[in-house]
Amino acid sequence: MAQIIHNRKIRIAVVGCGRIAKNHFASIAAHSEDLELVAVCDTHAGTLEAHMAQYQVPGYQRLEDMLKTEQIDLVALCTPSGLHPGQAITAARHGVNVMTEKPMATRWQDGVRMVRACDQAEVHLFVVKQNRRNTTLQLLKRAVDEKRFGKIYMVALNVFWSRPQDYYDSAKWRGTWELDGGAFMNQASHYVDLIDWLIGPVDSVHAMTATLARDIQVEDSGVLNIRWRSGALGSMSVTMLTFPKNLEGSITILGEKGTVRVGGVAVNDIQVWDFAEPRDYDATIKEANYETTSVYGIGHPLYYKNVVDVFRGAAEPETDGREGLRSLEVLIAAYLSARDGRTVSLPLEY
Repeated sequence: MAQIIHNRKIRIAVVGCGRIAKNHFASIAAHSEDLELVAVCDTHAGTLEAHMAQYQVPGYQRLEDMLKTEQIDLVALCTPSGLHPGQAITAARHGVNVMTEKPMATRWQDGVRMVRACDQAEVHLFVVKQNRRNTTLQLLKRAVDEKRFGKIYMVALNVFWSRPQDYYDSAKWRGTWELDGGAFMNQASHYVDLIDWLIGPVDSVHAMTATLARDIQVEDSGVLNIRWRSGALGSMSVTMLTFPKNLEGSITILGEKGTVRVGGVAVNDIQVWDFAEPRDYDATIKEANYETTSVYGIGHPLYYKNVVDVFRGAAEPETDGREGLRSLEVLIAAYLSARDGRTVSLPLEY
């Protein structure tokens, strides 16, 4: 069993101090009564020195050195996606709990290895799915769980965002198969997560992907058709080529007794909320909408709250490694489908 921590702060280290790490540093600060940042790790010397100075903590260029030297309860992996498996397994071997950004891995077997390694070491593996904590999606999840839609017939997801070439050129790992993945795996992975989390287990998928405008290995655009085990049908359209800026990240659910569309730039605006049977919380949907300056949403501090509660013995993990595998499985099935030009059934293995 993973350790329960009482009577002291949980010691956390951030690995990778790039684009997403600021959300983690802010979340650690927001939970400063329970969390203590004890170290940072980054392979880039200049970036590392800047963060050491800013947060007044030791810094390391090698994860192994940090794990051997510091007393750490939890590492937050904010590194390129393809590095997550090796780093998670290394941390687990040192008896350290792991929180990894999305996607947990870029290959199916790597994700499975991560879960097994953390199981064997009896440490937690948390997979960050902060968009689940957005108030808009919490309301939608509640409506689905209460079966307000009746039978769900059709679901449509759109991720119409913009990533210029200089975004991909900003780091050598961006836009590569090994370390990054494409528009589905990287930018749209939180929306792929909604496919299973909201609607349920997937029966099969059929995808087409394309690299239409960016000079990268992976896709900048794609479409995905989905059949759920419940019989519902759906589709997902993703592109990083929207002119001139991010346009929308949305989900529309059409059911027997309800229709909902949550749109905005990042599922932050409930635009349609119609049900045959009203509920008291329907009056709160306008309050749930929020202005966002970031496609990351506002859920990182809320995600961290669950992690703290798990360490205090007050909660179960909301998104652990096995939960992370559910969306990774859909992602990998989509890529296999696009590569081979065929429908791919789930599960990928028995």
